[in-house]
Amino acid sequence: MNLGDLGAEVIKVERPGAGDDTRAWGPPFAGTESVYFLSVNRNKKSIAINMKDSKGAKLIRELAAVSDVFVENYVPGKLAEMGLGYEDIKKIAPHVVYCSITGYGQTGPVVQRGGYDSIAAAVSGLMHITGHEDGEPVRPGVAMTDLATGLYTYGAIMAGLLQRYKTGKGLHIDCNLLSSQVACLTHVAANYLNCKIEAKRWGTAHGSIVPYQAFKTKDGYIVVGAGNDQQFVTVCKILNLPEVSKDSRYKTNTLRVQNRKELIDILSTRFSEKPTIEWLRLFEGSGVPYGPINNMQQVFSDPQVLHNGLVMEMNHPTAGRIAVPGPGVRYSEFAVSHPKPPPLVGQHTVEILKGMLGYEDDAIEELLRTGAVAQHEVR
Repeated sequence: MNLGDLGAEVIKVERPGAGDDTRAWGPPFAGTESVYFLSVNRNKKSIAINMKDSKGAKLIRELAAVSDVFVENYVPGKLAEMGLGYEDIKKIAPHVVYCSITGYGQTGPVVQRGGYDSIAAAVSGLMHITGHEDGEPVRPGVAMTDLATGLYTYGAIMAGLLQRYKTGKGLHIDCNLLSSQVACLTHVAANYLNCKIEAKRWGTAHGSIVPYQAFKTKDGYIVVGAGNDQQFVTVCKILNLPEVSKDSRYKTNTLRVQNRKELIDILSTRFSEKPTIEWLRLFEGSGVPYGPINNMQQVFSDPQVLHNGLVMEMNHPTAGRIAVPGPGVRYSEFAVSHPKPPPLVGQHTVEILKGMLGYEDDAIEELLRTGAVAQHEVR
């Protein structure tokens, strides 16, 4: 999707009929289309190919030969059985950046297991550190492991293309959910690796910074983070608690972490006395990072979200007018491509066979007749 935002022509290969599994993930649906699918498939064309048919596998090889990047998410070894593994593609398209996305990697003791976001979040320790301090492990509200892997993959593909530009040769990239999420454990992992400190859940709080969490107000929540001692003094001033900033137990962040419970009790009591909007007004311009916990309606009416242009709208052939969150990056010298709506299964099959592979009408008709490919007719 990100590559498509930058102007890449992205072709999604799907099985005829049902297509991508996420097309069935719902409700909610926009018309008959899964909103989940719509949220992550803009700027893609769809070709429906039966890869188990030898003619279908041949089409994949032909597409690889005229493409820059080949992305697949099969269990290791599965595509090689069809003659579509990296070594197979390398022989006919040595220039291709071939990127494999799996649950656990290309080699090792568990690589034959399937991988989903929630399972990788569990195995990697992310769920262990997510949730209320005394509560059960919690899955993050969106598929953060999937998203992190996608972003790692995006960067890796760009690096692969640069490498190809320098050497003229393609390469194989191994991206997987487990490695991406373990890499994202950052300081929590470092705490264990260097100090043998086992991780725990902190709710909205932070294990190494105090105060840095959500506080309940009279009518909602506000999140406040004091990243240094001066910011803590400012927080105490805004809360009209000057004696707290002078208390020897809270003079440094290290001391505040050691005396977390007593301090948070004091701050929580004060935050509960006023509504959120009043606290937001008092913190405005203070230099202390702060913000409310917004629901979706509040997010998409937030002045800064609106200013940043984070919503992309487009016309879908069956769902009508749809809106999705767009990329979080802007460039000074160019704008991202105007978004194209997510495709129907096989919507572009004939277009791709003709335009990219040069197939004549009679050959396409034969492929359609035998079920090697399928074309969705938009009505």
